[in-house]
Amino acid sequence: MADRGASALSLPDDWPDDPDPILALNHMGRFDWDLDTRVMLMDAQARDLFDLRPEESNAPDVLATRIPPAEAVRLDTAVSQALKDGSENYGVYFRVRRRDGILCWTHVRGYIGRDATGRPRHILGIVRDATEELGDSEARREAAGQQASQENALRRQTNIVQLTTAALAHARTVQDVIDVVKDTHGLTHLGATSLVMGLVEAGRIRLVAEGPVGSFVPGTRITRIDEQYPMSEAVRTLSPRFIESPEEFAECYPVLWPHLADLHITSAAYLPLIVQTRPIGAMGLLYNDRRGFTPEERNILVALCSSIAQSMQRAMFYEQEMDLAQGLQQAMLPRTIPSVPGADVAVRYRAASIGGGLGRDIGGDWYDLIPLPGGRVGAVIGDVQGHDTHAASVMGQLRIVLRAYAAEGHPPATVMARASVFLHELDTDRSATCLYAEADLSTGVLQVVRAGHIDPLVRRADGVCHRVNVPGGLPLGLSAEFDRLEYPVGTMELDPGNVLLLCTDGLVEQPGADLDDGIRTLSALVTTGPDDVRELADRLIDVAEERGVDDDVALLLLRRRPPDSPRAGGRLQQHVAPGDPEALVEARRMVRAGVGAWGTGNRADEIELVADELITNALMHTEGSAVVTLRVLTGGERRLRVEVADSSSALPRRREAGESGVSGRGLLLVETLADEWGVEARGGGKCVWCEFSVTRAFDHDAGDGARAADGAGRGSR
Repeated sequence: MADRGASALSLPDDWPDDPDPILALNHMGRFDWDLDTRVMLMDAQARDLFDLRPEESNAPDVLATRIPPAEAVRLDTAVSQALKDGSENYGVYFRVRRRDGILCWTHVRGYIGRDATGRPRHILGIVRDATEELGDSEARREAAGQQASQENALRRQTNIVQLTTAALAHARTVQDVIDVVKDTHGLTHLGATSLVMGLVEAGRIRLVAEGPVGSFVPGTRITRIDEQYPMSEAVRTLSPRFIESPEEFAECYPVLWPHLADLHITSAAYLPLIVQTRPIGAMGLLYNDRRGFTPEERNILVALCSSIAQSMQRAMFYEQEMDLAQGLQQAMLPRTIPSVPGADVAVRYRAASIGGGLGRDIGGDWYDLIPLPGGRVGAVIGDVQGHDTHAASVMGQLRIVLRAYAAEGHPPATVMARASVFLHELDTDRSATCLYAEADLSTGVLQVVRAGHIDPLVRRADGVCHRVNVPGGLPLGLSAEFDRLEYPVGTMELDPGNVLLLCTDGLVEQPGADLDDGIRTLSALVTTGPDDVRELADRLIDVAEERGVDDDVALLLLRRRPPDSPRAGGRLQQHVAPGDPEALVEARRMVRAGVGAWGTGNRADEIELVADELITNALMHTEGSAVVTLRVLTGGERRLRVEVADSSSALPRRREAGESGVSGRGLLLVETLADEWGVEARGGGKCVWCEFSVTRAFDHDAGDGARAADGAGRGSR
């Protein structure tokens, strides 16, 4: 504010040189406020009402100290509203705090002078002492009503900021943030009739949102930061740009204004989106019912844009991480599934839904199909703990090592144990569940190892689907940590036309439901599902999509085709640990299943007896474990070969048992029953083998499809 005596200022022509005695008598003063220069001239009476000294007339901040904040809001609101709505004058009561601390009521009546275009240029006004006047209760109520109305408006605007900020807290993607900003229950309550939003990309601003429909300005989809546009200016200067009239818009942005004229825009606010002093974009709000902005409105818009900028930056980081994670996961999953002779295969993967369907999460579920020698195939399903990039990375490494161990020819239990050790030694705190099934498609013999994973399902040729209980061990990583690396092997038979179903728990788990109930529900879906495995896989994934499950789903279906003609070949293998009677029982079951599946005719009992003798000898006369292998040899006469390898280099020798001896007849039994037998040196150990000439009988009982050999399998341990 300035005194009439300020030499740098020129007074109005009709400004009196001497105090007006009438105004002085009525405790009134006058002021002239130039809106372009923001300078206010006041006479001595006005200065006295504000309790200002002559030397303080050129100190604008001093007047602010005389008006309490709540009173300043009332005064600013009244003036701004009058400037916006085209009023010729305004009046407002407010209180002034004098030097002695006393609050005195004051009333201002201002008359707004506008130019030919309607733009306000200056305000002439009268200020008077209203203390006695407001002694009247009605006047006090009027002043209190003004104050309450202004406080309600401020509270309403503040509430909009809070509601919008709360909504932004749930936004994950850039589109989520845009949707919140464009929500009719959000920013438009501030009076904006149109908005634009752009993001900075490589020195340019790319428009990502505009509204309403039809308000897009041609040529502004991508603009340079140095172009003469208000959004570019906000990004370039890192400062908000408030345009308070159509005339100002047309004068400052002549290229843009003609495209907005039909929208009847009267003012606009362009605000930079700044994060850590760096502009990431800008937002523009356009109005057709106001001129200018009060300080409170400006502060609210700036605060709101700060919240939007933080949410937008978080969303951009999230999308970058998701792109990286999804790319990583896609790279880790098999690009293609190999064609497997004798089987139809279908695989599917579905990422979890997040935030009520706002997007897709990333996780560690995987599937794999591994071609193996001898017409065999390995099927893998697994789930690494967690839903992030790290889970996807661990998943990829596990998939690779499992494939490598299986391709090296290790039996299923060894494949799983080595994978657990690998994960335990990896620099991670994650564990993983996994199921590995090795199938001989020529015979249908299936060996399954389970590490904390859910059981497989089998659908028979008649359509009935049931759960197959498979013995299990601890999840990968945990079994190595607790030194419990024994993984029992479940042996069963997959008949022609039967379908093996492996999946992760996202397909069976439902909120509030038991896992067994989920498996029964899945079994019912498979029973009534399409016969074709690809169509069945699509149907199951569609069901998961409809449920909106919040976990990943990996699915592998393998259907054994009916053979066109009898085919020989195949191999089964089982690891037998010393001192483990259950492992010995499992090895015997494997031999029995293979002998029955490969159609050995009337020699089945002989083969089982000899194999049992070789396994028992290896465990009794060596200190290590044994590996039992059963294979079919082709090429001329069809033969079945039994191999038992151990880590001892001592060769077996034939002994005489005597009349009352209970041992010593093992090799004699092998020599008598087998067509051929022998011993091979293998590294630091040996392999005792024997062969049997067998018929080509493939008419063994089909049973119920995936029946377990002699009850197949035992409980988890």
